[in-house]
Amino acid sequence: MPGINVPVPGAREYYPLNDPEIGTLIEFRAVLWLNISTQDGEQPVLFQPLEIKGVTFKNRIFVSPMCQYSSDDGHATDWHLVHIGGFASRGVGAICIEATSVVPEGRISPEDAGLWKDSQIAPLKRIVEFAHSQGVKTGIQLMHAGRKASTYAPWIKARLGHGASWVAKENENGWPNNVYGPSAIKFSETYPLPKAMSEEDMNYVVDAFVAAAERCKEIGFDFIEIHGAHGYLVHEFMSPLSNIRTDQYGGSLDNRLRFPLRILERVRQVWAEKPLFVRISATDWAEGPEKAEDGTWLQWGIEQSNILVDKMMKLGVVDMLDASSGGNWSQQKITNIGEGYQVQFAEAIKKAHPSLIVGTVGMITDAKAAEATLKAGKADLVSLARELMRNPHWPLTAAKALGCRVKPANQYERMW
Repeated sequence: MPGINVPVPGAREYYPLNDPEIGTLIEFRAVLWLNISTQDGEQPVLFQPLEIKGVTFKNRIFVSPMCQYSSDDGHATDWHLVHIGGFASRGVGAICIEATSVVPEGRISPEDAGLWKDSQIAPLKRIVEFAHSQGVKTGIQLMHAGRKASTYAPWIKARLGHGASWVAKENENGWPNNVYGPSAIKFSETYPLPKAMSEEDMNYVVDAFVAAAERCKEIGFDFIEIHGAHGYLVHEFMSPLSNIRTDQYGGSLDNRLRFPLRILERVRQVWAEKPLFVRISATDWAEGPEKAEDGTWLQWGIEQSNILVDKMMKLGVVDMLDASSGGNWSQQKITNIGEGYQVQFAEAIKKAHPSLIVGTVGMITDAKAAEATLKAGKADLVSLARELMRNPHWPLTAAKALGCRVKPANQYERMW
C-alpha cells in the first residue's frame, strides 16, 4: 500500500527500506563550470558499481579499517555498532572493520578487536546485519601485529610523551614477554623485544587465520582483507629490514614470501566463494634504494610488491590489492605527504597488473581528486578513514561536488 513505511525484509528489527540503496546515484548533471573529468557528460566513476568475485559494490567509496582500541577481550561493543553503523547509513559502498587479531597476543593493544574464539562472533554479526540492512557490503581485516604487539592505545601513548616506552606491561593487560616476529629485532627502543618465531609458532598462526576465516562465514562478512602492511607480522616477514632469518623463511625474496603466501593460500581454501583482499605496504620509506647494485634487496619497495602481486595472482589468492605504505621502519621518511600521496603505488601496481582490482588510500579528502584518480585508471576504488571520521556524509558531499546526487538515508533526506 502506498501509505506503508516499508521495512527492510528479514532485518532483526524495524528499519525503513531505502529504495534505491543509500549512496546510489540517482541524478547526474554535467556542470560545465566544474573543473573535473565529468565535463564530458559521463557519470562519475566514483559512483559507478564495482563487481569483485561476484559481489557488487554500489559505489567505489570504501571505508578503511580504523582501529578503535575499544574492544573487551577482543569482543566488539556498542561503540563499534555506532561507529560502523554511522558509515553504513551515509552512503559508502563498503566498510572494512578494523584490524582484528586472530590470536590474543597478536593484538596491537590490549583493547584491540579479535576473532580467536566463538564468543566474538555474535557482536560482530549484529554489526554486519545492521550494515547489510542499510545496503552496505561489509568485511573485516584479519591480522597479527607481530613485533608491534602489546603496546598502548594512541591516546595513552600521547599522554606519556615522546620517547617514553609504549609497551603495555602485564599489570596493564599487556603481554610483553609473548611478542614474536620473524626475527628478534625491536621496531624501536620504545617497543617490545620480539622472539623469533619457530615453525611451530608459524603453524599456530596460520591455523588461527584459517579458524578466524571460518568464523567470518558464520558472521556473514562479504569479504576478508588480510593485513600485510604497516609493519605488522605479514609485512615483517616480507621486508629485509625486519626479517634477517637464515632459514627457509629469510634471505631471498622467495623465502621471505613463503610464510605470507602460506597464510593466504590456507585462507583462500576456506574462503573460496567470496572476495579476498590483501593490504600491503608498497614501500618501507627507508632511506636509500630498494635494491643495491649487486642485486641485494635493502628494503621493501614497489619492485618486490609487484613480484608479490604476480605470485598472489598466479595462486588465485587476491581479488583486490589495497595499496598502502610504511609502518615497518621507525625512521621512515615519507615524502610529498598530501592529498592522495599514496596513489603512486596503486598506479604502479595497476599498470603492471591491469586485470587486478586495485584500491588506493592515503589522505584522500577531495572528491574531484578522487574522481580524477579513478577516471585516469590509476586505481579502481578509493578507501577513506580520517576524512570519513571528520565528515561521515562525505559520499553525499562528494556527489554534490561532482555535479550529481546520490540517495541519502530516508531519515536524512530533509537535510539535503
